[in-house]
Amino acid sequence: MPKKLIKRVLPDHLEFRNHKSVRFLGALLHDPNLWHLNRRSVSGAVGLGLFMAWMPVPSQMVLSAILSIPLRVNLPIAVVSVWVTNPITMPPMFYMAYRLGAAMLGIQPKGFEFQLSFSWLIETLSEIWQPFLTGCVVMGIISSGLGYLAVRLYWRWHIYRALQKRRHKNRSSR
Repeated sequence: MPKKLIKRVLPDHLEFRNHKSVRFLGALLHDPNLWHLNRRSVSGAVGLGLFMAWMPVPSQMVLSAILSIPLRVNLPIAVVSVWVTNPITMPPMFYMAYRLGAAMLGIQPKGFEFQLSFSWLIETLSEIWQPFLTGCVVMGIISSGLGYLAVRLYWRWHIYRALQKRRHKNRSSR
């Protein structure tokens, strides 16, 4: 069952509550709905995490944790889902978002050479921020929706398969 796999992989909720990156949320983390593993909570958390993964802001994990509280979705899964973006995947993902945003806005994509400097980032971002953010939001919505739907369908399929196995076992034992 997906719940057993998730429980095995995720850290203990008491350990997670005391982690330095989310400790500032204090008593808000005591809501049991943030720790439940059910189809609604897990699929919502994956959707939230995937959306936040496309947002080009620092502290995506913290923002995902904060948003999981009012949305009442599984907090650890929302935070872990953000890990889709990492130093290896971020450049191609954000470049794809920029190209999509430019196409949607009818802007000719600009060629640029990457330089690892703050001044380059400010100069380049001031020129491309509109198509970049448009692409990020659209890709966030698309991946969020697909992730949410995939988890819901997988969870339903898994339950259906377990029910079929149980029925088959009961029939054969008669």
